[in-house]
Amino acid sequence: MLKILVVDDDTNISELISLYLNKEGYETREVADGKLAIQVFEEYKPDLVLLDIMLPGADGYDVCKEIRKHNRTPIIMLTAKGEIFDKVLGLELGADDYMVKPFDPKELMARVKAVLRRNILPIEEDKAKNRIILDNLIIDKDNYSVTYEGNLVDLPPKELEVLYFLASHPKQVFTREQLLDKIWGYDFVGDTRTVDVHIKRLRDKFEGEHSWSIKTVWGVGYKFER
Repeated sequence: MLKILVVDDDTNISELISLYLNKEGYETREVADGKLAIQVFEEYKPDLVLLDIMLPGADGYDVCKEIRKHNRTPIIMLTAKGEIFDKVLGLELGADDYMVKPFDPKELMARVKAVLRRNILPIEEDKAKNRIILDNLIIDKDNYSVTYEGNLVDLPPKELEVLYFLASHPKQVFTREQLLDKIWGYDFVGDTRTVDVHIKRLRDKFEGEHSWSIKTVWGVGYKFER
């Protein structure tokens, strides 16, 4: 049974979420404090975290950053803030998805299933084609590792998949919608800004001069040049 940690200081909301999750067959644990959430996360080892932003002790952004220091467990942020800045900040800190309150519990369940499907369930692929080697970059999708200039780079799964997909199709331009479909799947319920955030994070991690780069094709999308 998959385990989900629900972090929200509104007990009515967390209990309602747990009720729906339990009906779908998930095990849940509820926490109402940010600092406690970090401790419970280490003990409970959930398969997914539903994380409110406005929390006592430590806010959701801090909790997300702390989890991402050592763990890639999927995180869906729940926020009363509907501003684009807040959503983008959550994604930049490593969240996999976000929902703005108030939300429909059925939509939340759909997003939970989609995120778990993308991050937890195994993907059957031809392993012989899962390694790309450039002059200073090795992308190995068999063990989800990236080596850059001889050093391992810690990339969340979706960042690695974006990099691998683009690198495996050099010079081919992909729209944001195509990248969402190829990497996140047709049932992804987020928007194309998710792609922009992941591209930005990849560029930040591979600064400097290379024989390769992720290029923006203005008005269209992105391509990998090498």
